[in-house]
Amino acid sequence: MKIGDISLHSKVFLAPMAGVTDLPFRLICKKMGSGMVYMEMVSAKGLYYGDKKTERLLQIHPEEKPAALQIFGSEPDIMAKAAYMLNDRENIILDINMGCPTPKIVKNGDGSALMLDPPRAARVVKAVVRESIKPVTVKIRKGWDDKQINAVEMAKILEDSGAQAIAVHGRTREQFYSGKADWDIIKQVKEAVTIPVIGNGDVFSVEDARDMLEQTQCDGIMIGRGAQGNPWIFKRVDAYMKNGEVLAEPGLEERVEMILEHMDLVIKYKGEYIGIREMRKHVGWYLKGLKNSASIRNLINRIESSQEMKLLLEDYGKENR
Repeated sequence: MKIGDISLHSKVFLAPMAGVTDLPFRLICKKMGSGMVYMEMVSAKGLYYGDKKTERLLQIHPEEKPAALQIFGSEPDIMAKAAYMLNDRENIILDINMGCPTPKIVKNGDGSALMLDPPRAARVVKAVVRESIKPVTVKIRKGWDDKQINAVEMAKILEDSGAQAIAVHGRTREQFYSGKADWDIIKQVKEAVTIPVIGNGDVFSVEDARDMLEQTQCDGIMIGRGAQGNPWIFKRVDAYMKNGEVLAEPGLEERVEMILEHMDLVIKYKGEYIGIREMRKHVGWYLKGLKNSASIRNLINRIESSQEMKLLLEDYGKENR
């Protein structure tokens, strides 16, 4: 797959997720075959004004490349300045977020609020394209709500404004992450533009990925919640796309090994106190649906050290073989 002049070895990507796609998780997903990893979105204003938290989110490790940076904002001049400031970073793609549904983002006119203002969205993209030396892409939603479904209109406008690929989440802003993703809107966008279209929403398995590709003819697939606790999905989907092979699901032992590797990475970059607390949600995702997983999640939520975590997981693995 190509985006602008960038060639990618796989068309299955890790979606940007605030509070989830941090450096440790991206390294795990890249190791598991993600063709490109998207970093957590960063504020263009935060970048422009030198916010320290924003700077921490911009760290890229050599082993996670290729990586895409995603910025959010709705002021063309600030977005342009942020794009220029990111030219010396090691990301290969600069993505603009026009899909985030959270109230604190939307209330400022950012994220999916831009779906309500296509002319402003166009000005934002033109400003970023003017200043960025990297291909600029945009992530959008189906629309604001069921009465304002405008992904096709937006996609055409964004392509005309210089975007070199568009990712479409098949839900409206009003839906957040509830209900079912509408893959037909992805198909409609694909038919309406000439640039690559990346499908997003409700890909939790190899079969889902296959069905999305067949139903929408999209150029790539972006996996978000389907990768939580399941980084193997990238390797499995990629193998199926390339040679029709369906790799086995990971067993309990492999899952526990992955949790421990993930935990070590989080502690390495964030320290034990923060790392253990952040791993609690990940462990819940890794073990979801497994035997006795509810009881171990309750224990893990009270754990304070990596040693305790290791012992608990090792015992869980032995008891549930």
